[in-house]
Amino acid sequence: MDNQAEYYSQQYNARASIPDHPYIFTRWLKDSMQVRRSQAALFDLAYGEASAERLDFFPTNRSDAPLLVFIHGGWWRSLDKSDFSFVVPAYTRAGFNVALTNYTLAPHASIAEIVMQQVHALAWLYRSAEKYDFDPKRIVVAGHSAGAHLAAMMMAAHWPVFGADLPADLVKGGVLMSGLYDLEPVRHADFVNVDLKLTEADIAPLSPAFMPQGHPASFVTAYGALESDEFRRQTELIARSWSGSHRGDVPLPGLNHLTICDAFASPEHALCQATISLLKEL
Repeated sequence: MDNQAEYYSQQYNARASIPDHPYIFTRWLKDSMQVRRSQAALFDLAYGEASAERLDFFPTNRSDAPLLVFIHGGWWRSLDKSDFSFVVPAYTRAGFNVALTNYTLAPHASIAEIVMQQVHALAWLYRSAEKYDFDPKRIVVAGHSAGAHLAAMMMAAHWPVFGADLPADLVKGGVLMSGLYDLEPVRHADFVNVDLKLTEADIAPLSPAFMPQGHPASFVTAYGALESDEFRRQTELIARSWSGSHRGDVPLPGLNHLTICDAFASPEHALCQATISLLKEL
């Protein structure tokens, strides 16, 4: 392994730097199972034909409320929407609907294919607003890690290209948590690119930091203070690239690449509060 590959593999292998990551994943799973047992929801709604093109919809008790769409991470190759149901209650109790999307995992799908699946998911949700009683004019997308990359790609999308009925401002806001917005280093991180198979030609079309926003939707960023230099650099890069719409970065002292999701799910935490503020201002 050359020095560049070794450096990027060390910088981006977040699980290796979090010794208790199995415990964190188990806790998330237990909390999510409890939410799925106790909270009203519609599970595995099909937004496309592939078996993984499914989403869960958690309604709030208010009619015509905004929609928060959460896209999970896992390096585009692991985890499932059901693992993140624990993030839902903070938002449904505050009066917002929540959708959790899935996608076909690498290596069975390329990142380009996964991006298009999320385009289809958001277009399907927009078109289904009346059926599921949410306001299609108030959709915010949030994502963590690889999911933040996908959320940023949704913010860069030119929606009318994908459907004449889709407005340019389909995505009204974003919450980007410790994401990957420049994919050039990722293709050198052997531990993950063995599945992603990114080439030099893939980088520009898949790096939202080098694209304009499709519409100037306001967004917040966050990364854990315990994260690597590269995750910090990635966040600073998207904030700089889209500075006109960047509402600010939420400081996360004492948090790592995984526990940032706990902050997102906790009503008393500044990250959750910043997300709710974004939703309320739409």
